[in-house]
Amino acid sequence: MSGRPRAVLDGLPQYKPGKSAAQAAADHQLDEAIKLASNESSYGPLPSVLSAITGEANLLNRYPDHRGQAVRDALAAKHGVEGDRVTVGCGSVGLLQQAFMAYVDAGDEVVYPWRSFEVHPVFSAISEAKAVTVPLDGQSFDLDAVAAAVTGRTKLVILSTPNNPTGTVCSTNALKHLLESVNNDVLVIIDEAYLEFVTDGSVANAVTEILPHHDNAVVFRTFSKAYGLANLRVGYAIGHHQAIGAIDKVALPFLVNGLAQTAVLASLEPQAEKELKARVEEVISERSRVSAELEARGWPVTPSQANFVWLPVGEQAGPLFQRLESMGVVTRPFENEGLRVTMGTPAENDRFLDVIGSQ
Repeated sequence: MSGRPRAVLDGLPQYKPGKSAAQAAADHQLDEAIKLASNESSYGPLPSVLSAITGEANLLNRYPDHRGQAVRDALAAKHGVEGDRVTVGCGSVGLLQQAFMAYVDAGDEVVYPWRSFEVHPVFSAISEAKAVTVPLDGQSFDLDAVAAAVTGRTKLVILSTPNNPTGTVCSTNALKHLLESVNNDVLVIIDEAYLEFVTDGSVANAVTEILPHHDNAVVFRTFSKAYGLANLRVGYAIGHHQAIGAIDKVALPFLVNGLAQTAVLASLEPQAEKELKARVEEVISERSRVSAELEARGWPVTPSQANFVWLPVGEQAGPLFQRLESMGVVTRPFENEGLRVTMGTPAENDRFLDVIGSQ
């Protein structure tokens, strides 16, 4: 025997990352393939950010600032909040895991809509919590049902908005109503990993519209998606100083590496913000173009507010994924539910459209 792992590991669901383009090409004996599976940016880091992190490579022998204080200060200034209301972590998903560690004991309840981000059941199982899942209403969250699912044993409510994989959002008014409906001792996590791509007018700035009125709300955001820094794994959370302090207490030492901290600081500079705006506008334009083309070809498409589109094709999801992959386009299947397709460059999106054809 090699030790005695916890019994919970026996039935633990595992997060399954999207297959790499290189692996797909090798599997199907293709010269090359493209990956539209993981909601990454196809454009690489912002040009000014790439220049900044290149200059930091000579410090790889040194530990980074454990707290990432300069990053915290810059984010606090950007959002107009006190410094003790901001923390940083290994992407928004890393911060979510810290929230589980800080708040959830075995037997506690965690409420979240489903289908949503795949790590929610994984983290719930690791914590030996009871996952209380609330079915989607169509492809959107039913926040009244979420509020009704909260009990005296609930520690966390998790809302990914835009939702992964459907791309749908919660309106700010609906979030306010939810928070007014649950007790203050329930932490409500609003995960906005795809916020930069939202154009829906019902979605306002949660930091200014929600956090000042609800001490039990925490907003998570990331630099992995729009900013093109997925490889560096850095996200941040904003909330009441007590919630941020609890999340900080369970952080690993030196969690956010020095290159990531430099990249974030560069990403917040005016030049990078201009570059980001142009990039996001192109992704949104491509999202609209691809969605319209798919609908014209007879495919079901859920209106998306993220950097991907969702095809709720049910039992066709697996076969469709296999067909696309065999032709060099890697997407993300959700068995018997649908297919998620990340928006790539215009050329990559054209290739996807050529391969998928008509329904």
